[in-house]
Amino acid sequence: MEAFAGNFDHPDDETRFPNGGERIVNVLGTPVGLATFQPGWRWSNDVRPMMGTDSCPLLHVGYALSGRLHVEVNDGSTLDITPGDVFQIPPGHDAWVVGDDPCMLLDWGGKVREYARPVDETIGGSR
Repeated sequence: MEAFAGNFDHPDDETRFPNGGERIVNVLGTPVGLATFQPGWRWSNDVRPMMGTDSCPLLHVGYALSGRLHVEVNDGSTLDITPGDVFQIPPGHDAWVVGDDPCMLLDWGGKVREYARPVDETIGGSR
């Protein structure tokens, strides 16, 4: 195994969507995303039209760097993510930025490359 240092200023992949974006660096074959959501960003308004699903179908596992994110899971449970939190968000959720500061999250949930892309452009073509 070789030493490695990647940088989100020179990502391996990048996805942009209204009010945000995600830069991806691959580490040992695993994508790690740095997501930035601007104030006013909401998954159901800004990403749902691109993905074509009723709620986010992806698992997110990560660490909050800044800002605040409120999550509502399809089962009715809620989660508030603040800086310093390590989080797990199950598939089937909506989320939005709370307050006037951008929310920045590291996400290594495994399907980072599929975020904010139509189902037919994802690996396997379905979720």
